[in-house]
Amino acid sequence: MSLRIGDTAPDFTIPTTKGDISFHEWAGDSWVFLFSHPADFTPVCTTEMGRTSQLADQFDRRNTKPLGLSTDSVQEHIKWIDDVNETQNTDLAFPIIADTEHKVAQAYEMIHPGESETAAVRSVFIIDPNKKIRLTMTYPMSVGRNFDEILRVIDALQTGDKYKVATPADWLPGSKVIIPPSVTNEAARTLFPQGWDEVRPYLRLTEV
Repeated sequence: MSLRIGDTAPDFTIPTTKGDISFHEWAGDSWVFLFSHPADFTPVCTTEMGRTSQLADQFDRRNTKPLGLSTDSVQEHIKWIDDVNETQNTDLAFPIIADTEHKVAQAYEMIHPGESETAAVRSVFIIDPNKKIRLTMTYPMSVGRNFDEILRVIDALQTGDKYKVATPADWLPGSKVIIPPSVTNEAARTLFPQGWDEVRPYLRLTEV
């Protein structure tokens, strides 16, 4: 059965470039950005690993741990990290899963036979501190991920959790948010004493 938003992210114990990890224990009270790659020493993957490393401070500010995955070995990963660091001008410090037996790739349905029988596509899972899957995205092997969007959606999820709001199309931090229709005006006056703009009874915008 496919993993869905709201499902508990499957736990696993697996070798990584930082030693064996038990996923749920390793995640702790952090959010997790789990993302898979087709193979080491490939061009798109190298840029993505580099970009994740370059954004280490941004992920840290969001209490989010990146966790990469490829179906190659730890030894290959370590060699590849040298290439990533040199070509992308970074110092990659987050762990990369060595999923040589496709244990995690199968549990998270990262292998799509229409793309490859053995290599993982570019899957993204955003997982919250309760180990719940909050977002999934899947990119084809030939298309690199948009990391601005990955950070944006983490911001949106965390803002929604904190203030009990939704976010409109193209929302960015600092922009107005939406008071959910399930919140009555009476309740909204307590939750949002700053007030709101009522475009329609079902579309109320406020600042947080």
